[in-house]
Amino acid sequence: MSQSVTLPNFFIIGAARSGTSSLYEYLRQHPQVFLSNPKEPMYFAFPEQVVTFAGPGDEREINRKAVTSWADYCQLFDKAGDKTAVGEASANYLYSPCAAQNIAAKVPHAKLIAVLRNPVERAYSSYLYTLREGREPLGDFQAALAQEPERIANNWEHLWHYRSMGFYSAQLERYFAHFSRDNIKIILQEDLQHNVDSVVRDVFEFLGVDPAFKAETGVAYNQGGKPKNAWLNSVLTKPSPLKAALRPVTPRFLLDAYVKFKHKNLTKPALEETTRRTLEQGYMQEIDKLEALLARDLSHWRGVAA
Repeated sequence: MSQSVTLPNFFIIGAARSGTSSLYEYLRQHPQVFLSNPKEPMYFAFPEQVVTFAGPGDEREINRKAVTSWADYCQLFDKAGDKTAVGEASANYLYSPCAAQNIAAKVPHAKLIAVLRNPVERAYSSYLYTLREGREPLGDFQAALAQEPERIANNWEHLWHYRSMGFYSAQLERYFAHFSRDNIKIILQEDLQHNVDSVVRDVFEFLGVDPAFKAETGVAYNQGGKPKNAWLNSVLTKPSPLKAALRPVTPRFLLDAYVKFKHKNLTKPALEETTRRTLEQGYMQEIDKLEALLARDLSHWRGVAA
């Protein structure tokens, strides 16, 4: 008799740099929720593939980390037990051209959670993140934006697509084509930031777990920024097998303290106004499309370019 396989029944699909790490940390505290470790297996973006991105650090950060074998992917959920909500959080699923179709083929009734961020802020946050990780070779955001088409052509991974990843409407439409809208929850990053407890409670309800559970939500995870001390940043952010093994069993207060200490070493330079206005102008029509698609007012995303 073949052993039954537990598959995820929900996915946090992105967008990258919009709060998915924080949401993952809040949800995984719930006793009825199981989330994979690693957070981002990325299987449905690269099923049964050899991942060969060629940007700085891509070999280490995505080519080796992506779980591309179905057997290996299923093993991530072996310990889910009788948890009500079983999930994972691969932030590149929203941007992936094939993930929606691939998820639908394996888990057609999955629940999906997308966190959307002002696309200008998301693009700049992605840049600051790669800068924090020591992967971004250019110290100027505008220069990095100018290089984006060449980077895409040279097969740098999705995180380098600073501007391109902000066109959410076409990305969401891929999911609307395969899943019931009742199974797709759209969250705005600013709501997650400013009304976090209410948003997390709503997500618990969406997943069918006890909404009365109070998660610890006092820390925002995985912030980007320019390191004050490059050596210290390297020590704090460098992945290791020991860190990966300890993370699931580390008490919440110690994990939160570590994250706060790491973030204190970061500074966030202000986005230059000329760059902001150029990006805002480029997203004007996209925001119109997104408002129509979601039936939601996003005028606060238009900024000074409106």
